[in-house]
Amino acid sequence: MAKVLIIDDNDEFRAVFRELLEKAGYEVVETSNGEDGIKAYRRDPADVVITDIVMPGKEGVETMVELRREFPGVKLIAMSGGGFEDPETYLEGAKLIGGAVRTFAKPFSMEAMFKAIKEVIGE
Repeated sequence: MAKVLIIDDNDEFRAVFRELLEKAGYEVVETSNGEDGIKAYRRDPADVVITDIVMPGKEGVETMVELRREFPGVKLIAMSGGGFEDPETYLEGAKLIGGAVRTFAKPFSMEAMFKAIKEVIGE
C-alpha cells in the first residue's frame, strides 16, 4: 500500500482528503504545516507528498525546497486555492522552485488527483 503525506493547514479539507485517499487504498499521514510535514517525512518517508502552498509558518514552496534538498528523490504534488494571487501563480512557483511534478488548483477533481498520484508513484 502506497503512503501519502498530506500537508495542509485546513483541518476540514485534510479530513475529507484523508478519508477519500484511505477509501482508495492509500495509507495516509497528515500534518497541518510545513515544519511538521518535514518532520513526518524524516521519521517515515512517504511515496508522495501532497502539499498546500499558502500556509502560515513554513509555506509550501519553502517546505518543498527543504524536502528536495534533504531528500532529492522525494515526489511532490502541490495544490493551492490561492491567496493574494491566483492559484496558478503559486503553482507555477511550486513547479519552478519547489520541484512539484504535478500541480492542482483547489477545488480539484479527486479522479484527476488519484490519476496523478498513481503516475507519480509508478502504479
